[in-house]
Amino acid sequence: MELSISRYTPGEHPNVTLPTNEMFLLLKEDGMRKMVSNHYDLLTESSIKDLFPKNPIAIEKAKEHSADFFIQICGGPEYFNKNRGRPLLKKRHMPFKITAAGREEWLNCYKPVLEKMDLPENVIQSFWDYLDIFSKWMVNS
Repeated sequence: MELSISRYTPGEHPNVTLPTNEMFLLLKEDGMRKMVSNHYDLLTESSIKDLFPKNPIAIEKAKEHSADFFIQICGGPEYFNKNRGRPLLKKRHMPFKITAAGREEWLNCYKPVLEKMDLPENVIQSFWDYLDIFSKWMVNS
């Protein structure tokens, strides 16, 4: 399976297709939270680590918010909407300088996490395709 990163073009606003709900059905809540936690663990050691909290309590809260979002978009309970309101992710990420290179690093930190998961390739690909397109919307610098 090849998890390739598509090129970012400034000003691009591609249509985003949600990942298959099989991701949530197979991983369940605990598996989704572990996936997000593993991703954050890599992010905090990456070249974009300065975009993430240093405080252990704050990073755990960030993991929780991110997991709530991914659980919701994969067909699980609407924890994010319930706890944080509508996602409005582009607006929520505006205080952070997110570059095209930062987007690629964020995605590259997801690759090893997804590659180690024991899931059907089509499920991983569906989630990856979502991440690849969705992440283009977050670039703001």
